[in-house]
Amino acid sequence: MHTEGGSIETVAVHGGERRPGPEGSAVFPIYQSTVYSMGPGTAYHDIPYIRLNSTPSQRYLHDKLAALEGAEAALATSSGMAAVTTTLLSTLRAGDHLLAGDSLYGGTHDFLTEHSEDLGWRYTFVDVNRPETWAAARTRQTKVFLVETITNPMVRVGLLDEIAAFGRREGLLTVIDNTFATPVNFRPLAAGFDLCFHSATKYLGGHSDLVAGCVMGSAGLVERVRRTLNHFGGSLDPHTGFLLARGVKTLALRVRAQNENALALARFLAGHPAVAAVHYPGLPSHPDHAHAAKLLSGFGGMLSLRLRGGEGAAEALLGAVQLAYPAVSLGGVETLITRPATSTHAGMRPENRERLGITSDLVRVSCGIEAQQDLIADFSQALAN
Repeated sequence: MHTEGGSIETVAVHGGERRPGPEGSAVFPIYQSTVYSMGPGTAYHDIPYIRLNSTPSQRYLHDKLAALEGAEAALATSSGMAAVTTTLLSTLRAGDHLLAGDSLYGGTHDFLTEHSEDLGWRYTFVDVNRPETWAAARTRQTKVFLVETITNPMVRVGLLDEIAAFGRREGLLTVIDNTFATPVNFRPLAAGFDLCFHSATKYLGGHSDLVAGCVMGSAGLVERVRRTLNHFGGSLDPHTGFLLARGVKTLALRVRAQNENALALARFLAGHPAVAAVHYPGLPSHPDHAHAAKLLSGFGGMLSLRLRGGEGAAEALLGAVQLAYPAVSLGGVETLITRPATSTHAGMRPENRERLGITSDLVRVSCGIEAQQDLIADFSQALAN
């Protein structure tokens, strides 16, 4: 079943659940079987089979993910990159043109820059806060507008409502990566976007122990993506799907705590003499704060900063923190810290990183759910060293 309406806390727990579950279970079980009986005349994409994303475990997870974003349908994938690449492969053909935000996750950026030509696509990066760049880049072949709710790692927030309206007005399919915001802080489909996707490895899973992705939207669009995924084979296995559904149930509680921790840490860092700049949309000093406050229910758990001591000081900070864990990825219950230039965006050309502000001394922090005072104390002692 889908839970219509209600708070995100309730939807996260009850959305998509079967009541009663199989054999009366309160927790939906793992269906490990790869083969199932099927009736005569069953169409290929309707065969119950893990690679075809049609087994009981997968259908349950899809219903839960759809409820989370208020979507007609959802699809789980083997990773966040499988979600974005399959979405683009389902919506673009050779000769088509794509508009994309100019500060994408490194993997998405590299996919476009390294594979678009082979696929016959053209693309133009545009500033998500300057509508005149969208209109200037629009061509007759433009079919899709791809953006992120909150960018990685500069945590910029585009004019999302205007992007959705531009897409409707121009007849473009609008696709948004909602990983950083999560449906707790922003609901893209309700805001007018056509498709949203997540790296579920991050906040949706929430415990740094799985890799998955997902796509949500209208039943027709998601079915197009599913059929492409069926052929490319990026399906999600039942065990990982079980962990993802379990993680989703606590999403709202975790994200609320991460929102609060990030804001508190950002305020502390902004007032510290060793810190040259803090990037967090919850701070009034952030260039997108005014419209982000109108668009978002919370500002997220991610922030980035630069230290006055440059790259050496940034590397020293990673070695001095004791509570924050120096590692890539994000969205888990533990606070993680990394330098994007040497991790998440290492595949980008240095000049492209510099243009986007991803300098060698930039530090990204994914706030966990620890006590605020402990998190701040950890950064305080690290910056004092």
